[in-house]
Amino acid sequence: MKILIINSEYPPIGGGAGNASSNIARVFVQRGQDVWVLTSRWDDLPFEETRDGVRVVRLSTLRRKQDRSNALEQISFIFAASFRAAGLIREFKPEVTLAFFGLPCGAVALLLKWIYRVPYIVSLRGGDVPGFRPYDFRLYHKLAAPFLRSIWRHADAIIANSNGLQKLALAFDGRYQIPVIPNGVDTSRYTAPNRDWTPPHILSVGRVVYQKGFDLAMQALSQLKDLEWTWTIAGDGPQMATLKAMAEGFGIQERVHFTGWLSSEQLKEQYAAANVFLFPSRHEGMPNAVLEAMASGLPVIASQIAGNEELVADGETGRLVPPEDADALGEALKKLLVEEGVREQMGQAARRRVESSFSWNRVAEQYEAVLQKAIG
Repeated sequence: MKILIINSEYPPIGGGAGNASSNIARVFVQRGQDVWVLTSRWDDLPFEETRDGVRVVRLSTLRRKQDRSNALEQISFIFAASFRAAGLIREFKPEVTLAFFGLPCGAVALLLKWIYRVPYIVSLRGGDVPGFRPYDFRLYHKLAAPFLRSIWRHADAIIANSNGLQKLALAFDGRYQIPVIPNGVDTSRYTAPNRDWTPPHILSVGRVVYQKGFDLAMQALSQLKDLEWTWTIAGDGPQMATLKAMAEGFGIQERVHFTGWLSSEQLKEQYAAANVFLFPSRHEGMPNAVLEAMASGLPVIASQIAGNEELVADGETGRLVPPEDADALGEALKKLLVEEGVREQMGQAARRRVESSFSWNRVAEQYEAVLQKAIG
């Protein structure tokens, strides 16, 4: 197949969706598919290059941040991608389009279908589904709903990356069959090293935003000053100043470390250096960070929400706690921080779980079947 992947974020920019699209594209090529990617340009990245056998075409947009974009920047991507797509269609002649996010990328895929009759499927990622993170996206979803309904209606298939996101999508529009294809992890890239299991070194990875619940973790850890631990937060975002102020207010600023934005290689080093992974997020689709932590042999303490509860086996590979409950989070942390042997045992079980159930090859195989059906 000749597959065009559209995603406004693609490594080294963006978050989990960019990571997922790059891994799926890589495995597509390994499986004999011809793949081009249409994405945003950042800094001095080349406008076009071939990486892992994937032709990557980057566009100049209004994007200001490496790790995230706002609504205006997404609109700029729609216009830039729509303009560039005409020439790309003539050059590449794709048989099918895989759009990550209903908006902005699904809008471009819809245009290609209208003009060039190229079928498309939409991979829902979270923020593009009404009802996800209502504290951030309520107005955006209200304005975007008519466009999303049109994009979904003309799509040849709609995919969710978790059972929870599937339920949310069906609550928005229940007219469709929306199968679930989860995210995967590269178990050859993320490995479980021989690590020191004491003293406890906690790691969290993600955008530093309200969604990720780092404020809850700060409250929980402030109750555990009598225990030995350090906490590293790898990521950047608008809540950085708030969290630093919280750490100072709780008197734990010497034990909490903020790395800012890290490259994938730097993140690998952080996973290897840690021995507990903490992920108290409020909403998720299917978190790549949890999969990477598990592949790195880390026990995971996470909120019991959609996405997390499909990855973390409570009591076996880590602990699941009720969302928005700093006290419960503190209790789970306390138990794990004082039991070095349990941390090691859970970390080993986490590695085995991703090896058996969450490979990118299996993910790509499922996407291939859907794409082939769209082509007919």
